[in-house]
Amino acid sequence: MKNSIKIFFFLSLFVVVGTYANISNKTISSEQITSTFKEEISSLCKAAMQGDVEKVRSLIALGEELNKKSLGLTPAMYAARYNRAEVLKVLLLNGANLNIKSDKGYTAKEYATMSNATDVLAVIDKNS
Repeated sequence: MKNSIKIFFFLSLFVVVGTYANISNKTISSEQITSTFKEEISSLCKAAMQGDVEKVRSLIALGEELNKKSLGLTPAMYAARYNRAEVLKVLLLNGANLNIKSDKGYTAKEYATMSNATDVLAVIDKNS
């Protein structure tokens, strides 16, 4: 009886270890998650969100679409949401449309208002 229990225990242990090893080989790395996120948000929207004015200028010069939505928002909406006034100025000088609505139905001005982005609101009011 004791031998049966020992055999059962060791067999169970092998099954558990084998299953764990099999599962651990199929995990998703943080690099895979990060690369998926990077693919979903456009370079221009990311630069607008980060306030990287030079990168925004470069991307526009390379032909990035000013009013193309990424994750439901345009670059101007990202600039408005994160109070990136200088970025918004560059976008407006190059023809960004502030009247476009996000997938949730908000304009850039509404995102600025919700975020209390006073610098961006001043830019929007000046350009209205």
